[in-house]
Amino acid sequence: MAKKGNRIQVILECTEHKNTGMPGMSRYITTKNRKNTPERLELKKYNSVLKKYTVHKEIK
Repeated sequence: MAKKGNRIQVILECTEHKNTGMPGMSRYITTKNRKNTPERLELKKYNSVLKKYTVHKEIK
């Protein structure tokens, strides 16, 4: 049976990488508590293709 709770998995995708047109994409998987943070997450994470820290936003 699945574990019940407010913690869910979310996917973060780089916003700058989409605009550059370079191949590939930078994505991270993390968890968040949907009760405490109902809005979409926005974190600064490292993009290995662009070789710098960029803003990653929650998708889906």
